[in-house]
Amino acid sequence: MTADPRSWIALGSVSGVGNVLFKRLMLRFGTPEEVFKAPEVEIARIEGARPVVASAIKGNIDWKAADDEAGRTERHGARIVTQADPEYPANLMEIHDPPPYLYVKGSLRPDDKVAVAMVGSRMATTYGRQITRKIARELSAKGITVVSGGARGIDSEAHRGALAGKGRTVAVLGCGIDVAYPAENAELYGLIAESGAVVSEYPMGTPPEPKNFPPRNRIISGMSVGVVVIEAAGDSGSLITASYSLEQGREVYAVPGSVVSPTSRGTNSLIKKGAKLVESANDILVDLFPYMKGYLKELDLEGAQRPPEPVLGQDEKALFGHVTLEPMHVDEIAAKSGMTTSQTLALLLGLELKGVVKQIGGMRYVREY
Repeated sequence: MTADPRSWIALGSVSGVGNVLFKRLMLRFGTPEEVFKAPEVEIARIEGARPVVASAIKGNIDWKAADDEAGRTERHGARIVTQADPEYPANLMEIHDPPPYLYVKGSLRPDDKVAVAMVGSRMATTYGRQITRKIARELSAKGITVVSGGARGIDSEAHRGALAGKGRTVAVLGCGIDVAYPAENAELYGLIAESGAVVSEYPMGTPPEPKNFPPRNRIISGMSVGVVVIEAAGDSGSLITASYSLEQGREVYAVPGSVVSPTSRGTNSLIKKGAKLVESANDILVDLFPYMKGYLKELDLEGAQRPPEPVLGQDEKALFGHVTLEPMHVDEIAAKSGMTTSQTLALLLGLELKGVVKQIGGMRYVREY
């Protein structure tokens, strides 16, 4: 049975009722309605419920504002999922300060309990984008929900990779669920909602202010059993997510990057400090297999989690061996392979059609597989 969200919104809007106190009130009274019925003296006995807060709860609750917020949510095609609803993420409920309710567009499912977060730089390199999409696709294909923040760069590639793997993905926003930020991801959010969910703890219309994103990161990690960091500068917000992961008892993984790249300083530092080095989805699958057993699709721990490799001809194999995750001009590929430019272009076209390389503009190519 779905809880009436209006009472949850009303209690959450009371000054002094933060996430931790809200959780304690639910543990004591069960529902917001029962909190409103309780004597002020009983409410004041709850840890953190100062007399002024207890008095505010028993005061004039703004039910019209709660009704208006519920109406705005419904008109946007979203809904409010409370801690009392079966749909509320089980992993998130375990953290110290879970949101009392989430704004959700799409669906949350019990099998989202097996979720891995992927976060990283907005200023991602081609290498970072490619490896993120590859790992996300492989995790998704094995039934793991990929969670990220919907931002430019690594986050967007994680969502796209999960969609390519025909699995589920969840985007956690640092703004209202009716605000497309960044604007160019509006279409992506629509696709995510069809194959997973777009969620936020912020009221409708909340702008994407910088202060919103650190709290948003605790939800990303809180929904997951592990967090993978790909390309993060030394002061990156992704490191905040990794820090939350440790506090919440989640695993932390990092994809190594170039020692001369500013966007790899954070990830390489995490590895130095003990984060588990990740080169492929299999590194994560093997590590988390005991936890995920029973949820995953059939798993070959030797690496067969990837889709079947495309069949390549002899010349295609030879050329493909010279294409990397970093962009290379066709002339450079031809020079390395010893083939003519015309031969190289013809083979690259065939490799593109087989989905193993991609042209990214300016006659530059990267591997997709």
